[in-house]
Amino acid sequence: MARMRRLWANLCGSWFQLSRRFPPALLDEMAAAIAAGERHHLGEIRFAVESRLAPLAVLEGLAAAARARQVFAQLRVWDTEHNSGVLFYVLMAEHRIEIVADRGIAAKVAAHEWAAVCAHMRESYAAGQWRTGSLDGIAAANALLERHFPGDGGPRRDELPDQPVLL
Repeated sequence: MARMRRLWANLCGSWFQLSRRFPPALLDEMAAAIAAGERHHLGEIRFAVESRLAPLAVLEGLAAAARARQVFAQLRVWDTEHNSGVLFYVLMAEHRIEIVADRGIAAKVAAHEWAAVCAHMRESYAAGQWRTGSLDGIAAANALLERHFPGDGGPRRDELPDQPVLL
């Protein structure tokens, strides 16, 4: 039964509002927030928003968490010097937010800390506060990374693009 609800959400949900909820100005703000935070820690943040899953993928049982891991690989978030990539994955049709952290980050930041970030974002999104939820999520991730994976104060190479991706 849950699979049919998921299929219906991916076919008929509010996924078509992707560009209204994540307009270019917000995407630019998010990129700036990611870049500013990365100056203070060794993490690399990527943010991906997917409107919906393909119906066949839903019928085959692809869950949001598995799709987030696919996107993590597709965007090469794992490809950092310190294994310090973090992916925010938002699946609009199913109201799901997943954070996937590479092994260098996962060894230092507990899963419950990422879950708290997701919960806060979900509350903001449910209230229609897409800008606030996104920017607060990025700020919370930057704070966690600065605490658990601090930089050395010197300049460093930006290993992954900061601009969010709409899938």
